Amino acid sequence: MKTLVREVSGGPRAVGPYSLGAIVSGRLLFVSGQVPLNPSTGKMERGTIAQQTERVLLNIQTIVEAAGGKMDRVANCRVYLQPLTPETFAAMNEVYAKFFGKNPPTRSTIGCQLLGFDVEIDCVVALDADAPESR
Repeated sequence: MKTLVREVSGGPRAVGPYSLGAIVSGRLLFVSGQVPLNPSTGKMERGTIAQQTERVLLNIQTIVEAAGGKMDRVANCRVYLQPLTPETFAAMNEVYAKFFGKNPPTRSTIGCQLLGFDVEIDCVVALDADAPESR
């Protein structure tokens, strides 16, 4: 069974024909790729890699918490960076570490071409047994 997370109060809106996340079998949350879209203004936050990474992870945190999850239960992330250089990788890592602490999830970092922003992250979250079945 799949429950779609279509909208999150105070969170980002999908910028295309997709759901923000999907809860599968009530215990796994798949969060769609999040970009540095500020939910308050509806505009992309163009800034440094660190600033964009922080906005993206705040958006992810909002979605995860709205689905009944916690950031320490994120099992896997995919980070897309433009450009992928030692400097951008280090800047992203510094912010990323603040969100995940001593037990970070598994992760792949991919260099790619993005449209209008430089950071995108998607993730999979293991929801607690007492998380709501639907959102």
